[in-house]
Amino acid sequence: MHIVVCIKQVPETRNVEVCPETGVLLRDGVDSIMNPFDLYALEAALRLKEQYGGTVSVISMGPPQAQTVIREAYQMGADRGYLLSDRAFAGADTLATSYTLAQGIEKLDAYDVILCGLQTTDGDTAQVGPGIAEVLGIPHESNVSRVLGATADGLQVISDLGTMVYTKSIKFPCLVTLTKGVGEPRLLSFKLKQSTRDWPITTWSAADLDSAAQDFFGLSGSPTQVERIFPPTVSDSFETWEGSGLELSHKLVQKLQELRLVEGVERAQN
Repeated sequence: MHIVVCIKQVPETRNVEVCPETGVLLRDGVDSIMNPFDLYALEAALRLKEQYGGTVSVISMGPPQAQTVIREAYQMGADRGYLLSDRAFAGADTLATSYTLAQGIEKLDAYDVILCGLQTTDGDTAQVGPGIAEVLGIPHESNVSRVLGATADGLQVISDLGTMVYTKSIKFPCLVTLTKGVGEPRLLSFKLKQSTRDWPITTWSAADLDSAAQDFFGLSGSPTQVERIFPPTVSDSFETWEGSGLELSHKLVQKLQELRLVEGVERAQN
């Protein structure tokens, strides 16, 4: 079984500056980590490998320093690492990111399943995983909280959609986005750190991908543009209310109306 895991390097903090011209995050000088949801995807991949055998490849798109998270994946048990790195990829929206990653995945050996974290902490859109599957033309399942196992034809998974939980079978090749429910990610192995120190990381630029795809990369290939990014307003002010349950409920409704969060509501008569 060949399992491909999409991973991303994200800022360790949410206090990141924004470029006023392009509206993209300025990541230079900011400590970075592997996207937490991608750790769960990698853990699920390693468990499948341990149970059924095979190879785990990780692929990322980002600047050269993104090699760090690929090295971390090696220390967890991944076998091969690939990095898509080119200034032409910068500023990509979710569609351009999905398209670029799909181009990279198509250069790999034949794969059975692609695993992605549900979303990233620097975007929270949960669009890239399904976007990759749509570009590749393969079935996909999102919000998977548990991988039950594999058969010769595909995976059996549990998908938690909030109001309903489904047990599904999905045929290979396929893509799955995973939540935290799949299991706690393992710690980095010092032994693997030593043994994988010199393992190569294959890096591809835009020129290494399909020449017909060049117009779909990066900021210029993104159909959506960020108009404005700004940090949320942080306030530590609060009010303390006292009274009976009925009095407090009336007070809450009044406050919500003052904040224009609800429309006018007639006060119930006792």
